[in-house]
Amino acid sequence: MVKDLTRGKPVKLIVSFCLPLMLGQLFQQLYNMVDSIIVGRFAGTAELSAVGSTGAISFLIIGFVTGFETGLAIPISQAFGERNETKLRKLFANAVFLSAAGSAVLTAVMFFLTPSVLRVMNTPDEIFDMAYDYIGTVFLGLTVTFFYNLFAGVMRALGDSRTPLILLIFSSLFNIVLDLYFVTVLKMACKGVAIATVIAQAISAVAALIIIIFKFKILHFSKEEARISGKLCGRLLAISLPMALQISVTAIGSIMLQSAVNTLGSNAIAAVTVAGKIQLMLILPSEQIGVAMATYCGQNIGAKRLDRIKQGIKNAVMLDLGYCVVSISVAFFLGGYLASLFVPPGQTEVIAMVARFLRTCCIFYPVLAVLFTLRNSIQGLGYSLPAMAAGLFELLARAAMSFAVIPRYGYAAVCIANPSAWIAADIFLIPVFFTVYHILSKRYGKTDNNKAAAD
Repeated sequence: MVKDLTRGKPVKLIVSFCLPLMLGQLFQQLYNMVDSIIVGRFAGTAELSAVGSTGAISFLIIGFVTGFETGLAIPISQAFGERNETKLRKLFANAVFLSAAGSAVLTAVMFFLTPSVLRVMNTPDEIFDMAYDYIGTVFLGLTVTFFYNLFAGVMRALGDSRTPLILLIFSSLFNIVLDLYFVTVLKMACKGVAIATVIAQAISAVAALIIIIFKFKILHFSKEEARISGKLCGRLLAISLPMALQISVTAIGSIMLQSAVNTLGSNAIAAVTVAGKIQLMLILPSEQIGVAMATYCGQNIGAKRLDRIKQGIKNAVMLDLGYCVVSISVAFFLGGYLASLFVPPGQTEVIAMVARFLRTCCIFYPVLAVLFTLRNSIQGLGYSLPAMAAGLFELLARAAMSFAVIPRYGYAAVCIANPSAWIAADIFLIPVFFTVYHILSKRYGKTDNNKAAAD
């Protein structure tokens, strides 16, 4: 079930590897969309706003977990590229220990801090309790989130993107069934949606563990290999923490932005919630091409194949830019129609605000595509700190919009807040990538032309 990305034509490998990632995230986003549709249609606009108002804090914490586990998988992909199975298993064992410790600490911290964070975000009083019911329940299930992402990330690090796809499809479909039951039958609204999410992900995490036990023999570590190693934990944390913090830094900017949006009223909150759901779906292929590049670059740097890394990144950027033609067209011309799926037809102001948001942001999707590809490639090469620094540029841009521009220009400024952050990150990342590649070229020298020709 493993797949070697160090041999074969880069473009074919990237496409075949990222297609399951795209399909998996498509189901994930479809679930998220259906989740919002169920809340908006069967519970009400206030409940939809409550769930939407927690988007930034959810991004902060869930994004931290996702980044942390993705970072833990990168040294594993590099060990796989090196063909060092003993090292691979030791890394996996220590990744399990770190995930257990991280989940315990983060769950405890968020149990106490969540109400204060919601207050800092200016969550309106009329939806505060509903927002807390939703996000507080999600955070109580962080342990399963940690381990699901670890197991799925390790599978992808070994070149298997199909099994996580199957798990995501199952999880998403089961989530929808549970959502309908909790919201329409039990009338639990926001808290019911959160409980459904935790249950579905817990089942997926257990299923992933069972698959690893029976199908991924390469990961079966012995007692000797399972010892906690300060050196290996240090290496894992050196990559995973900056990746987690990079996402969290970006999320802090989103919290600032959400706080500014929350001052504009329920319609603005609902519009940004709906537009965000649609936009996540539209940029999904670009995002997953970037995710694929982290594994691709990780395996190839382990094999010291810089020629393949350079060609793969070129191919990824071209694929991304080609897809942007599609995503821009859909966002610009169909945004209003898509918004009507989430809210009743009578909510004409919200629908118009969604369409305005999407038409503004979509112009900058090529900028975002470059950001996804370069950031993930740099992380896959083992340079997580520069990627985190790019997140700081995004943070500064969103902070400026939230504190200086949105209070003065209102919703119009909300629509250009994210594009300004994407541009700021690219201004930093593009020269950083060329610097990293130059450093690696000096370290490894020229690739053997015969070996390159053989591929």
